[in-house]
Amino acid sequence: MNFRTAKKDIYARARKTMVEEQLVPRGITQKEVLDAMLTVPRHLFVDPGLRGQAYSDFPLPIGDGQTISQPFMVAYMTEKLRLTGTEKVLEIGTGSGYQAAVLSHLAAQVFSVERIPAIAAKARKLLDKLHYSNVVIKVGDGTLGWPEYAPYDAIIVTAAAPEVPPPYMEQLAEGGRLVIPVGGEFMQDLVRITKKKGAIVRESLGGCRFVKLVGKYGWPE
Repeated sequence: MNFRTAKKDIYARARKTMVEEQLVPRGITQKEVLDAMLTVPRHLFVDPGLRGQAYSDFPLPIGDGQTISQPFMVAYMTEKLRLTGTEKVLEIGTGSGYQAAVLSHLAAQVFSVERIPAIAAKARKLLDKLHYSNVVIKVGDGTLGWPEYAPYDAIIVTAAAPEVPPPYMEQLAEGGRLVIPVGGEFMQDLVRITKKKGAIVRESLGGCRFVKLVGKYGWPE
């Protein structure tokens, strides 16, 4: 059974309400992003006991001190990547796999790095079950990126760094976009960086709060 083409499940109305009440009123307009948020079964990416809250307007714990991001933040960061369907995307922080699943609807390939083996294995199992075959996951230090498949048309970082790790800029393609939370342990600024003819254009996208990005160019363990 292909879950991506299965008939409507009992959570379809909750997804529709999420899009209509949380995303569209806050300015999410890209049709492909809205369609992905309507399609991906977010409730399967949280623990069974939390499924009733899966489409609520807040992040949820997924274990090991990690979270699945608020639906709006997933949609907002995805839209800011300006994807057209042909891109190779690097995701740092696989977590539950939900963000990767959303990205898979808007990109040709998604390469995702997760530092916690148990979380990576759980995400891989679910993504395989849901037939997200264009998502590749590896366990490692996300602050190093994934140089083997660089350059990337877009990079999305779902954990907060004190500064932008240098490997991301090295692995970003010409014209590529990087979206990353940068700042302190408790509050950060969501930043979009675009590489244009060797120059770097940096934009602030607003305040946010993410778990810490741990690694060589991030926070210590």
